Amino acid sequence: MFKEMRRQDRELAPEETAEILTNGVYGVLSLNGQNSGNHAYGVPVNYVYNGNCLYIHCAMEGEKLARIHNNNKVSFCVVGKANILPEKFSTQYSSVIAYGQAHAAGEEERVNALLAFIDKYSADFKEKGIEYVAKAQQKTQVVRIDIEHVTGKSRKA
Repeated sequence: MFKEMRRQDRELAPEETAEILTNGVYGVLSLNGQNSGNHAYGVPVNYVYNGNCLYIHCAMEGEKLARIHNNNKVSFCVVGKANILPEKFSTQYSSVIAYGQAHAAGEEERVNALLAFIDKYSADFKEKGIEYVAKAQQKTQVVRIDIEHVTGKSRKA
């Protein structure tokens, strides 16, 4: 179903891939679907990685949810470190692409995911974050992406 990576010499080990997904600040969610003249849609989002799934959050309605409703197969790209190598006409980088199916998270899962966002992005404000989640959870949708396939790639030098 998924093609083998062409540049296998640049393939990352599963631990390195997981590290990039765990520590990345944002990723680009790519969606298909039937909106905006049937163009593909990629949008940068904050996310939380949990071993076999990714979580994103959004409003209760909008472009992302409409497209997921029409076609829930998505890809998600995270770029780790990147450094331009001008003398080599290249870039030193690490990146991960995860492929999966997106679903709306259930009530308890949604709250747990929102708290995980607080842990990742606002750990020094945990108490305020818990209050924020309590107020925002009814107007915030959480989407779970069940990872079916993941690849990591890098150019080290």
